[in-house]
Amino acid sequence: MKNNKVAILVDSCNDISEELTQKYGFYTMPLVINYKDRSYKDRVDITPQEVYDSFKVEIPKTSLPLRSDIDALLDQIKADGYDNIIASIISSGLSGTYQSMYLIADDRDDLNIEVINTLNIGIGSGFVGIYAAELLEQGLDFDTVVDKTREAVSNSSVIFGLETLEYLMKGGRIGKVSGILGSALKIKPIISCNTDGIYDTIAKVRGRKQSINKMMEIARAKVGNHKNYYIALCHGDALDEMLQMKEELKDLISNAKIYSEGQISPVLGVHTGPGLLGIGVMILED
Repeated sequence: MKNNKVAILVDSCNDISEELTQKYGFYTMPLVINYKDRSYKDRVDITPQEVYDSFKVEIPKTSLPLRSDIDALLDQIKADGYDNIIASIISSGLSGTYQSMYLIADDRDDLNIEVINTLNIGIGSGFVGIYAAELLEQGLDFDTVVDKTREAVSNSSVIFGLETLEYLMKGGRIGKVSGILGSALKIKPIISCNTDGIYDTIAKVRGRKQSINKMMEIARAKVGNHKNYYIALCHGDALDEMLQMKEELKDLISNAKIYSEGQISPVLGVHTGPGLLGIGVMILED
């Protein structure tokens, strides 16, 4: 039974595919990409590829969703007949979106809004929203879904490798990522979010091929013997390499409860640059 009294709101950096967005009826709140002459809503009026193509001319800045846009989306959810909202929001350690959403939720007396700090980014955050949607589909009540979703945050992760750390550094999102000086040696850090929701290096390898192999090895280790998990592959202007990873991980993919793939959001692309490859894994209760 679908619980029609609860809506799930995600931000655009949750990187949930259009297919899954439609399936679960997610409401998506776009972050903003700012060029010198105009601003765009993430994934709404600019594509990831357009952002990468523009880098030769200008590297844009990013900003939080506008207060007016958040309120308009909340008004829409209320107009659609919902009283309760679960909001799956990217890590407070990487963006002010969580804090902004939390303060607005606190102001809205007309809606019961629980804002979940996923301590993650990309599909690592998206899986948290998807998990909440799956619990609602099982007919669980709002409070139970919120509690179980919060408990499950630490079971979701995304690991990724970059062609260069230049964009993370420019955007001030470098976190605890080390290996910057290793660029001359072709050292490639494998990056994930730590328990504080900040980027951290979980492995270092030399060269692109080793980086891809190491990511797949880490993903396999995360899945281990678990029978119940979600998995996703993502890329930033690196489709062919993602499809090669898909071929090598087809056994994990075929056994996953949910599989998703696609290009990361334009906002994330601004901070990571072209050449990102990533794998998201969320372990569920067996």
